[in-house]
Order: sequence, then C-alpha cells, then structure tokens
Amino acid sequence: MLLWLLRGAYVALLLGVAGFAATVFADAQDTPRAVAVPLLILAFGAVVFYTDVRERQKQITTISAIYFGLLLGLLLGWLFSIALEPLMTYAFPDHPAMARVGRALITVVCCYVTISTLLQTKDEFRFIIPYVEFSKQVKGGRPLLLDTSVVIDGRIADVCETRLIDAPMLVPRFVLQELQAVADSADKLKRNRGRRGLDILKRLQNNPKVDLRMHDGDVPELRTGERIRVDERLVILAKALGARVVTNDYNLNKIAQLQGVEVINLNEIANALKTVALPGEIMPVRLVKPGDQVGQGIGYLEDGTMVVVEQGRGLIGQEVPIVVTSVLQTPAGRMIFGRPDQRASGAHTPSPAPGAPTPGGSGTHDPLRGPDARPAPPRGPDGGKN
Repeated sequence: MLLWLLRGAYVALLLGVAGFAATVFADAQDTPRAVAVPLLILAFGAVVFYTDVRERQKQITTISAIYFGLLLGLLLGWLFSIALEPLMTYAFPDHPAMARVGRALITVVCCYVTISTLLQTKDEFRFIIPYVEFSKQVKGGRPLLLDTSVVIDGRIADVCETRLIDAPMLVPRFVLQELQAVADSADKLKRNRGRRGLDILKRLQNNPKVDLRMHDGDVPELRTGERIRVDERLVILAKALGARVVTNDYNLNKIAQLQGVEVINLNEIANALKTVALPGEIMPVRLVKPGDQVGQGIGYLEDGTMVVVEQGRGLIGQEVPIVVTSVLQTPAGRMIFGRPDQRASGAHTPSPAPGAPTPGGSGTHDPLRGPDARPAPPRGPDGGKN
C-alpha cells in the first residue's frame, strides 16, 4: 500500500512538472515547445514508472552497486577534470569549449568504470560506515538452494502452493545448465525428466507466492579454474551465501552435513507427513499382492505407506480392517504391520482339533458322536462290560 502511495505521488509530481514546463513556454509564446517539452517529460517519466513496475524482483546489491558506483564516478571525474583542465586548455588554446567536453568525457568514463566494477564484484564488497555495516536482508530467513534432483522430482512446487515456504529460493546457473543437458539427452527417459524439471521451474517462476531467483553462482570460492562437480559446487555456494540446500539426493545430504551446511531433504519431509499409526489401532486397507512370508498380504495407504498384513494372503483384492501390531521406520519410509480384525470380519474361535480335549471336560472329540459325547465304558477281554 505504501509503495502505491509513493507511485501515486510520483505521477502527481510528474504531471505538475509537465504542466509547469508548458506554462513557461506558453508565457514565452513558444507554442511548439510548450507542447513538445511536456510530452517529452511525460514520456520519460512513463518509461521510468513502467520499468519500476515491471521489474518486481530488485536486488539490493545491484541497486547499491549502481548508486555507490555513480557517486564514486562523479567524485573521481570531478577530481580528474580539475587535474587535467590546465592540460586541456594548453592543448586547445583556441577552443575553450573543449575543456568542458574533456571534463564531461572524463566524468562519463569514470562513472562507467566504477559502476561496471562494482556490478561485477557486488557479491564481494560491503560498504562499512564507522560502526555500521549494511548486510543483505533476506525475506523469511536464509535462502534455499534448489538441487537438480528436487527440481526434477516436482514436489517442491506442491509444497510452495501451501505457502509453507516464505524464504527466497535460488537456482544456480550450473544447476540450470545441468537440467538443460539432461533435457537434451539422447535417452528418452532422461530427456523427459529434464523437460519435467524445466516445466517445474517455469511453474515456480509463474507462482506469485514464490520468490524464485536465478543465481549466477559466481563466488570467489568457485573461481579456482578447476572442474568441480555440481554437488560440490552447490555445497560451496551454500556456504558462501549462508543458504540451505534442498535436495532428494542421499549422498549430497550427507556430504553437505559433514561440511556444516544445513540440508532440507524432501523425502524426510514426506515421511514425516505420512499417516501416524499406533499399535492396537484399527484401519482399513486394500490388499493388492502377497508378501514375502507365508500367509502375508501387502497393501498400501493413500500416502504410499506399505502395510504388511499377517494371515492376509487369502484376502487379496479385498478392503479389510486390520489391527496395527507394530510400526517400523526405515530410511526408505514407514512400514506398518498388522493382522485382520477378527471382530469386524465375523471370524470366530476355531474348533479344537480331533482328539483334543474339550474346554468343558476331559472327554475327547468324536466326529461321529459329537463334541459332548462321553467315552464308552471299558470292556473286558471277552467283550463284556466290567
């Protein structure tokens, strides 16, 4: 809101300056200039306003480099012009205007050299006023460096849709070049993965909720002239910028942690957000295939968590309620173990096997006489009763 108030005041002042210029030339009865000069003022002001509105993502390092470079160039130009003015007067005694031309030329050259130098070294310099240091301000915390694997994966775009991430995200130039190399690969699978990564970057760039920036990756630590792998360059750049690395690569995760760089592993975030199951809890699951062990059935929850069901092989293709017996957390994800809920499925306690004693007495089970039949009285050697 404050920015638009500033822009409104700028437009009002611009119109006032154009109107004042029109009245000045109108009073002098110079009609052509009374029309042309205000139009030129308005056109110049409109170009400045359009450039400001269009370039939304401005970097304080770039602006400060131009500002201080301009001040330093004007100062050096003024000093050099004073020093060289006698020489210019001596060289062109019959053309005193050449001294002014030389002064302007020296000032322009000095401004160009200072601004160009500061723009090329903007990541290395800091302006220090006595006891006050201006450091880079970042929105929402430290920036996030995106790895090639997390861009190709694509889930980072869905996470950004939730507005969970408010820190600026940086894509180094060498990561973009690696994506382009994968997209130009002769292998169809790699080519599709590379194109998917470029589409994800375009989606992030068009998302107004995301502050995505392309970084040149030009820091002094990388100017060694050696060929450094992308993972190593990413870690070095993160240490130089004080950023965190977002990746799915297990090896890069370990290497970065060993060098003191914070890492956000998207797989760990996905595992942390999966369904929480406690032993004894009942949940429905559809069994889709047999397990490795005898009698096991395998099913999956909506978030992809694998469920191993004991005595579930005969229920494959059905959605049955299970009782959770244990939960196993592995680096690859979470696994849930359970068994079918007998109460919900209508199962009952199985009958004792033939020949086993009944729960209510000491008799044996005779399949011809029934479970409650009493044993026959013993007979003597001649077949009669004792």
